[in-house]
Amino acid sequence: MSGQFEAVTDIDRPIAEVFAYLAQGTNDPAFSPRVQKITKKPTGPTDVGTVFQSTVKDAGMKSQREFRITELETPTRIRWMETSKNVVMAREGGYDLEAISDGRTRVRLFNVLEGHGIGKVLVGFALSAARKDASAFGERIKKAVEAS
Repeated sequence: MSGQFEAVTDIDRPIAEVFAYLAQGTNDPAFSPRVQKITKKPTGPTDVGTVFQSTVKDAGMKSQREFRITELETPTRIRWMETSKNVVMAREGGYDLEAISDGRTRVRLFNVLEGHGIGKVLVGFALSAARKDASAFGERIKKAVEAS
């Protein structure tokens, strides 16, 4: 089983600034409390093939995650896929950015979650929790980018 959740938020910053903040990739702990640590390989600008390794805490359990950038279209589109093997993982995800009035940017974040093994049972719970938190997640992204 798999499913998608998404969040949309309007950020009071120009699209180039928002894209640069999100593409950096290592800013995730500022808006995602589940991300405890994240590193980027190679260092330097993010590009297709850049890998992010993180330690996350979900439902009281820590796990190691690895994501690879699969698509990068400055300043409107970022795509990734999880390459680590976890019970519930993000098969694909991304940001879509759109310039809107007065130097503001609309951001849509999405992740497609899928379960493996026992994760086939757990993915429904993970999706439910992610969908419930989606609006708040969007607000956390907005606040983090605007504060940067």
